[in-house]
Amino acid sequence: MPASEKRFGCLGVFIVVLLCLSLLFNFLFLVGSLFGLGSGGPDKFRENTLAPGEKNVSAKIAVIRLGGLISSGDMGFSTGVSPEEVRQQFKQALEDKDVRAIVLAIDSPGGEVTASDDIYNIIRKARDKKKIVVSMGAMAASGGYYAALGGSHIIARDTTFTGSIGVIMQTLNYADLFGKVGLQMVTFKSGKMKDMLSGSRPSTPEERDYVQNLVMQTYGKFVGIVATERKIPEDALRNGVADGRVLSGKDALEAKLIDQLGDLDDAVKKAIELGGAPGATVVEYRAIESFGRLLRIFGKADSSKKVEINLGPQSSLHLQPGRLYLLPEILAP
Repeated sequence: MPASEKRFGCLGVFIVVLLCLSLLFNFLFLVGSLFGLGSGGPDKFRENTLAPGEKNVSAKIAVIRLGGLISSGDMGFSTGVSPEEVRQQFKQALEDKDVRAIVLAIDSPGGEVTASDDIYNIIRKARDKKKIVVSMGAMAASGGYYAALGGSHIIARDTTFTGSIGVIMQTLNYADLFGKVGLQMVTFKSGKMKDMLSGSRPSTPEERDYVQNLVMQTYGKFVGIVATERKIPEDALRNGVADGRVLSGKDALEAKLIDQLGDLDDAVKKAIELGGAPGATVVEYRAIESFGRLLRIFGKADSSKKVEINLGPQSSLHLQPGRLYLLPEILAP
């Protein structure tokens, strides 16, 4: 048999195998979506005991972690959190009569505006039913701080980076590069503002004013929530720490952005106090890594929503142009 025919035969076998695997995974995904395959439902989380309670005491303190970039999309296996995941965990904690209070452990630089606002509202509504103590880790800045405002009591370490009360939107202008390589963008649009964030041409003064107004609208809402939740005059915030700066936990306490300095253990103690639950067991919610969950993650994966975080010395978050973010300026590209 000629070599070319052998190569064609191998390629044909390879394509057939790929098609079979694709059909198999689609079938398994369908079965997993319909039956959960032992996942216990999409809103169930396993309880890991962090600290055993006293005998004959049924009370529990639930620890919920909010870590990584806040995004409205399904983060899959990437480092990040979505409002839906937070909602499911709070739902489980609120429905468990033995959970007397919740500790929300935040370690996040923030993220998308709408997702951060959704999480804040989830937490704020939950605190009407059970006390919520926020424990800030290495960072709870911008959108992370926004979410923390929904809690009943906020604790941070003195080394925590928090605050960063501000909004950022960016786009990339590549018009000069196009000119150097001989490329030109041809655009047909229904209105003069339809391509206002296009990188193929300089923005007009009218476009810049319009986008800046959008940013300031969101900033106004953020500052308003801080003023309401922390009982700080809005003018004092605007003329003070609400200029986008990142604060240490110590400085945040002096600025009245948090209630107390401490770590996760201190947050648990405060939750036991506020929840009236001496001797309570401390549990942490963890997602059940079932086959059905794995299939759902593969089924929802969307490369267009991928967020890549490089940890090298020149690392940056690759933000999507045209989206508003609550992020510290030091983390923006």
